[in-house]
Amino acid sequence: MAKTPVIAIVDDDEGVRTSLASLVRSLGYEADAYESGVDFLQHAAGDDPACMIADVQMPVITGDELQAQLVASGRRFPIIFMTAFPSEAVRQRVMAAGAHCYLGKPSSGDEIIRCLEDALAGQMP
Repeated sequence: MAKTPVIAIVDDDEGVRTSLASLVRSLGYEADAYESGVDFLQHAAGDDPACMIADVQMPVITGDELQAQLVASGRRFPIIFMTAFPSEAVRQRVMAAGAHCYLGKPSSGDEIIRCLEDALAGQMP
């Protein structure tokens, strides 16, 4: 029996984490929520999710800095970035580093679901 995909949610806004986790669970996936990139790196070491949904603007480690650390350590999985402050420069940087989607906040549930299902389709046999 196939393991249920785990989606990591990394966002410093508790309301966003809660709503994304609820959306992810409603689709039949497991959701692990983290309040920062540091929290994710400390608690999910070596246990990579099937996909990550991450905020760009976070204290201590931004989403794109988290992505850079993960890539540098050989941890590669689809990342969907969301930001309330979209920037073409950041979009180009994260997409060039392998991000799957770059969405503005707020995004519709349909947009998030489309990106998530597309990302997982590339991951699952």
